[in-house]
Amino acid sequence: MAARTRRLDCIVLDRTKLSEKDLILTMLARSGEQVRAIAKGSRKPGGRFAPVSELFCEDDLLLAKGRGALEIVSEGRLVEAHPGIRGDFARVSAASVVCELAKQTCFQDAEDPFLYPICSKALSCVERADDQRRLDLLVAAYAMKITAHGGWRPELSSCISCADADVSFFSVQAGGALCSSCAKDVPGVEELSRDQLGWIAALIMSTFDQLLEVQVDLETSTWLLSLAHRWAATHLDCRLRAFEFMLSV
Repeated sequence: MAARTRRLDCIVLDRTKLSEKDLILTMLARSGEQVRAIAKGSRKPGGRFAPVSELFCEDDLLLAKGRGALEIVSEGRLVEAHPGIRGDFARVSAASVVCELAKQTCFQDAEDPFLYPICSKALSCVERADDQRRLDLLVAAYAMKITAHGGWRPELSSCISCADADVSFFSVQAGGALCSSCAKDVPGVEELSRDQLGWIAALIMSTFDQLLEVQVDLETSTWLLSLAHRWAATHLDCRLRAFEFMLSV
């Protein structure tokens, strides 16, 4: 007989109102799967499951099978609330983008052990970031790392069309760097310096901790954030509203 309950280590990525009292939680499980469950009474002030239903929280939950397709949260323990994010507009905005991207790149019944630790680490580093430039870098890096893991890694060392090593252009649609000859036939291409191409590579290759320490000006961090948004939205083929909001403020 199949078990009626199971434990779940997870990060809360999204919340949907179900009734005046309940929420549907969308979560990233430690296994990398996307899980959706009903947290009854979580919208009530002081509700039993209100603390574990907050966005960005890392929880240890006990889920029970419900009558429909969704499971029910029957017990919950808050493991990490990421309190440094809360009450800070810039950090909430950055963490919302991380969770939006995590939701778009995890799937039900599809395990991927890479996804949970990188999401957890990104949220922890968002807490530690000391200014907007660092938040921009962290979000841009998460977007590029998570899409690269999913198969959308930009080619930066040589022309994606002819393999010429002399590259000075970049195309989101084409998937990477281009030489001047091939770039003429690609719509939406932009000319980049070697330093700019190096920054894109650094987003993928550097750790989040290293990115918290690098020196970067606001113009560069804003440009990297915008490029990462275009890259993720194009290759995930979706509208990223939290990302758009972060870019607008």
